[in-house]
Amino acid sequence: MLSFASRLQRTVSRSGRSSLPTSILLVSCIATAARHTFASSSLQASFSTATTARVCQGSSNDCKDIDGRTSAMMTKSRSVDSKFESVEQGEGAGARVRRSIGRRELRNFDPFLMLDEFKVPIGAGFPDHPHRGFETVTYMLDGAFEHEDFCGHRGKLESGDLQWMTAGRGIVHAEMPVPGADKPSHGLQLWINLAAEDKMVEPKYQELKAKDIPHVTKDGVTAIVIAGTAFGVDSPVYTRTKTFYLHFKMEPGSTLNQEIPKEMNSFLYTLSGDITVGPEDSSVACAPHHTVVLTKDDELDGITVKAGESPAEFVLIGGVPHGEPIEQYGPFVMNHPSQIQQAFHDYRSGSNGFEKARTFRSEIGKPLM
Repeated sequence: MLSFASRLQRTVSRSGRSSLPTSILLVSCIATAARHTFASSSLQASFSTATTARVCQGSSNDCKDIDGRTSAMMTKSRSVDSKFESVEQGEGAGARVRRSIGRRELRNFDPFLMLDEFKVPIGAGFPDHPHRGFETVTYMLDGAFEHEDFCGHRGKLESGDLQWMTAGRGIVHAEMPVPGADKPSHGLQLWINLAAEDKMVEPKYQELKAKDIPHVTKDGVTAIVIAGTAFGVDSPVYTRTKTFYLHFKMEPGSTLNQEIPKEMNSFLYTLSGDITVGPEDSSVACAPHHTVVLTKDDELDGITVKAGESPAEFVLIGGVPHGEPIEQYGPFVMNHPSQIQQAFHDYRSGSNGFEKARTFRSEIGKPLM
């Protein structure tokens, strides 16, 4: 996401996989690509009693009951380290975003570079722009969004759909609302940094329709398992950077105890409703559109969240930090300044991964070019 010109603001900082089912559309600029796997079975939601959970494919009626136990022990909850409100701002060409990670309060949170909650009306959007060195994860909450890139890939994301794009050595693409839509395109886009050894891999995508993303409901809590595991159910998504990404919907008064691997940095972004986060003796009240950074401690292996008097929604995201230098200039994220200079040279000269950039003009981005 983000128009190229709007992201050319220098931000420099230093920081300290499961196999694919046939339901995932995998697209790459080359015929084959190495796959890295993440066994997500260590990431679970825990309950103290043996009851059943209801598992559905997407939001359909194709459901079954499973044993809801995933651990004999309750998790020991992390606490809230910090929180701040994501204030709406302009971005791209006429779009509006609430920026979570990527603001002055939290420039990045290894391995995460940015999280935006976006709303894009017809006539606005993100015309042709490049990326290198990281992944973008687009998850639609409502409406529809089109995507087109210089590899010849074009597709549409609708409510509940997911696109996990590895930009790697380079991609140029456009992201725009679907013409004729009767509502803005509303969703989340997460930027995940790639390790130095992966920054120049060939670009590729995983795309899942909402019906192919597991939905699990137990005790008034529904988990949409975008990546990782919740309530004993795994996402089909594989991740290069060891990551989990869970969308929770909670009924009033419900409680969640979600396991988080001890080696991961983690945070919540609240979408609607009021929740309290953390252990009972130090829980913190959180309103919508807040970023909630969690503590990290070898003795703490999860998080407790309680819903208030109304339904609540949030995403819980975590990942293993790379611990490598971060050099970011707009849409290019590398490890050293010289690599940023090389990325600009490659993009402008149409070389080293950007060979198609000089002649590419997307169809969907033309109205704003």
